[in-house]
Amino acid sequence: MYLFSFSLLLATLNVVHEVSPGSPYEYMGVKDRRVRSLLTRDANASEAQERADAVKDAFSFAWNGYFTTCRGQDELQPVNNSCSNPRNSWGASAVDALSTALVMEIQPIVDDILEYIPTIDFTTTATQISLFETTIRYVAGMLSGYDLLKGPLANLTTNTAAIDTLLSQSQTLANSLSFAFDTATGIPSNDIYFTNRSNDSSPSNILSQTGTLVLEWQRLSDLTGNTTYGDLAQKAESYLLNPQPAYNSPFPGLVGTTINISNGLFVDATGGWNGGDDSFYEYLLKMYIYDPSRYSNYSDRWILAADSTIKYLTSHPSSRPDLTFLASYINTSLVNTSEHLTCFDGGNFLLGGIVLGRQDYINFGLDLVNGCHDTYTSTATGIGPEEFSWNTTGLNASNQAFYERNGFYITDALYDLRPEVVESYYYAYRITGTVFSYGFHSTAPALEQITNNYWWYIGNPIYQDWAWDAFLAINATTRVGHGFSEIKDVNVPGGGGFNNVQESFLFAEVLKYSYLIHAPDAAFQVQNGTEQQFVFNTEAHPLKVVR
Repeated sequence: MYLFSFSLLLATLNVVHEVSPGSPYEYMGVKDRRVRSLLTRDANASEAQERADAVKDAFSFAWNGYFTTCRGQDELQPVNNSCSNPRNSWGASAVDALSTALVMEIQPIVDDILEYIPTIDFTTTATQISLFETTIRYVAGMLSGYDLLKGPLANLTTNTAAIDTLLSQSQTLANSLSFAFDTATGIPSNDIYFTNRSNDSSPSNILSQTGTLVLEWQRLSDLTGNTTYGDLAQKAESYLLNPQPAYNSPFPGLVGTTINISNGLFVDATGGWNGGDDSFYEYLLKMYIYDPSRYSNYSDRWILAADSTIKYLTSHPSSRPDLTFLASYINTSLVNTSEHLTCFDGGNFLLGGIVLGRQDYINFGLDLVNGCHDTYTSTATGIGPEEFSWNTTGLNASNQAFYERNGFYITDALYDLRPEVVESYYYAYRITGTVFSYGFHSTAPALEQITNNYWWYIGNPIYQDWAWDAFLAINATTRVGHGFSEIKDVNVPGGGGFNNVQESFLFAEVLKYSYLIHAPDAAFQVQNGTEQQFVFNTEAHPLKVVR
């Protein structure tokens, strides 16, 4: 153990983060506002650690409510403490919760889930299966658990058989799902049935459902050595990477939403970054991060889409030109509407900017984050709505004043525990900071947070504050019974009532991002640099990248 030198710490921080002499943020010899903020806020205790612990408590509360009542079922209905099974009765909340329990290092919950997963029969269900939802929640949840337990969190269990079962169960499920790709083109049917190996007879699939399989299925191939899984997803993706006909790509790199399964052609030129399209663009970048040597063409397509998005879809409300949102499109006509789902966009641009070395993407991503933050701070609950608009043709006496003040008006006031705004806060925090390494421990309580595990990450604390505000609002408004529920109206104090739905992504995403933004640096955290060790799937499950 080395003797801690406070002056040495200050000198180190000043070298890395020096600003002009006379900066208004100078404090105790520290010239960087972020470091000053961290030191002053942690004068007596670790605020970030306290916040992280509060999120862990909320996770444990929701987990206990779910697992005590609904073990083996998909979701808790917290208002009346009953259970529901919208995800095929395989225990979606348990599988979705695994990677979060791991990064929070809650070993009893990890043990519960590792004991449960081997009992799932992924070869049978009587209900309709979504290939997309099953992939991002179940397959990714188990693969992420495998990667974390084989890597940076190996200390959380000694049950190697349970770890191996995560991979074998992922493979069993993928084998069961694979007939969805048995179409004329290889573009899968999304809605399928195990009972007779059939589908819902839909002639088409959509962009997000088709284009958000490749990361998980390729990871499964790379872990098992069976190339079939990745090949299936890549074949479907090929129609999206080379879209036809050309006129259904109204802007370079931006495509339509609906694809004909029989011939692989796009049937419309309607799209954007909203639900139905969103995670296709997300995965263009993330496939490149997963393996740059194999998937450089994915980054080329993401750059093309990103540049067109900045050039053509950037929109500033007439009443609040300081805000930045993304319009959607019908052909080349723009539609000034957006969604909570769309608010992942800031984080995606930030990730692209840091990985590709593009400051313009980082700047644009921060603008998008600020716009989505406004949708939270403008409502009575402090939570953003499901859908909103800044289209002035939709203004009337009921929404005019709200629009003039906030730059948007609400078109769907629901909140169903979505994560995208907090997700983008997380990326903003991680990408606006630096990891510091120290060769000493401190016994001083004021600096315990900084020197914990020899590493600490210092980003712009405003994004931690925004995430904390969002967590407090969600905790205060949606917490009911033994869990958290979808609420009816974010712009009514108290949320306007509960819809008695607790989606599994509460565990996988909302509480994970709310925790990680305050947690110490780790291999699975997003890194401020071109080299990443893990990449998050669209359900926030960290998957180990290929290096």
